[in-house]
Amino acid sequence: MITAFARALLLAPLLLVGEARATQSPPDSVVYHLDPSSRLVVKTGKAGLLGFVGHTHVIRARAVSGELVYHPGSPTSSLRLTVPTDSLEVLTPPDTAEIRKVTAAMRTEVLHVDQYPEMTFAADSIGARDGKVDLQLALTMEGITRTVPVTAQVTIGADTIKATGTFTAKQTDFGITPYSGGPAGTVKVADRVTFCFDLVAVRDGADAPGAQPRAAARDATTVPGCVDTSTAPPEGARRPM
Repeated sequence: MITAFARALLLAPLLLVGEARATQSPPDSVVYHLDPSSRLVVKTGKAGLLGFVGHTHVIRARAVSGELVYHPGSPTSSLRLTVPTDSLEVLTPPDTAEIRKVTAAMRTEVLHVDQYPEMTFAADSIGARDGKVDLQLALTMEGITRTVPVTAQVTIGADTIKATGTFTAKQTDFGITPYSGGPAGTVKVADRVTFCFDLVAVRDGADAPGAQPRAAARDATTVPGCVDTSTAPPEGARRPM
């Protein structure tokens, strides 16, 4: 006959398993990956007494990857984006020779893409929801990470999450020396630059939203906050550099 004590010993492992299962939280996160239609651009300003002789430049990140881990109703969602620095391409002003020169200088003299091949953007504890969302973004450039405040306008759909917004950062905070060149160094780029984003993330397992139009509506020079007033050549007309 099994004593009460022996029965308790036999049932103990089953009770422990049951308690463990009861205390485990059900899956509460959804993973979204960045869609190729997303746009991330940087707009530089002019500086110095002779800044008027230079140009502003709109720079597009042509290869952006990342994911959003979304926890509905909880301020614990997280975001990770990665940009290969050699994918950054100057789009304006619409002068092919200057675009090539400025792009080459940006990659070799400013961003040092051979030493720092990636730029990253990360945020934890995001209260992702429809409407305005404030977050602290950890931006890493040239191996240095700084936190910058960002306000995004977020729209959550059945299978997509869209976010638009802008934020600024000073190049010198990341050990970057703003570009200075041209005749007698008259072309100077301002220290503070503006990042503008128009991102679309698609839920894992869902169909992509389809091919986005490549016309002006998706042109990197039209991203709100980084709109360039000069006339850039059509993206399809430019050759990779």
